[in-house]
Amino acid sequence: MSCLLYTSFHLRIAQFRQNAVCGFDIWGKISVFYIVVIDLHTHTLLSDGALLPSELARRAYVIGYKALAMTDHVDMSNIEFVVPRIAEAARVLNRHSKLNIIAGAEITHVPPKIIGELVRKVRSLGASLVVVHGETIAEPVIPGTNRAAIEACADILSHPGIISIEDAAMAKENGVALEISSRKGHSLSNGHVAKVAMATGAALVINTDSHEPEDLISQEYATAILRAAGIPEKNIETVFANSQEIADNAGRN
Repeated sequence: MSCLLYTSFHLRIAQFRQNAVCGFDIWGKISVFYIVVIDLHTHTLLSDGALLPSELARRAYVIGYKALAMTDHVDMSNIEFVVPRIAEAARVLNRHSKLNIIAGAEITHVPPKIIGELVRKVRSLGASLVVVHGETIAEPVIPGTNRAAIEACADILSHPGIISIEDAAMAKENGVALEISSRKGHSLSNGHVAKVAMATGAALVINTDSHEPEDLISQEYATAILRAAGIPEKNIETVFANSQEIADNAGRN
């Protein structure tokens, strides 16, 4: 049984197309761009990011973002400190901004056996979105983290590295989205992640994993990253629609 149901997917595609504009891509080709920017993986100074939640939200809104998830790193040591503060920041900021600010957390470098417990705790503390730090090739993540995150029905498995075809198939079954990343290091395995996701039907999203203001990206650049990962043109709008669906399910804090 899927843990995350995409019950109105075709409606989301139709709504997403309403935000399309024509222009030139970075190679000079006329293309359709989507001006809705949704980023479901960012960090504030409550973990290792550079900005206050309020400044991150403002900077994202000014460059055209529609939805932004603040997903600071947590483990058992700081989860009760970070998550309620992000939830409160999202609640207050959403009263004063058109940007949809989503309270989340990224469970990071913890033993796989406790990931399920921490996923439940993050949600109980007020987060609307749970990301688990996947087995990126850029860091020594504990083997088995990808599988544990998928079994726990996290919303997104970030930068899952050389994820197995079996784990990707389980991600599809459990409704866990796999992340294409714009962040250096993590992005080195984007092609593999895209390949196994397309082979199994697992949902893909693209996120920045932003730590600094310059990490935020445009929809044009996100499109270029998806193309470079080998995702066909016909599938690119589906990736953006997946992010829209997750953001809608998370709602506004």
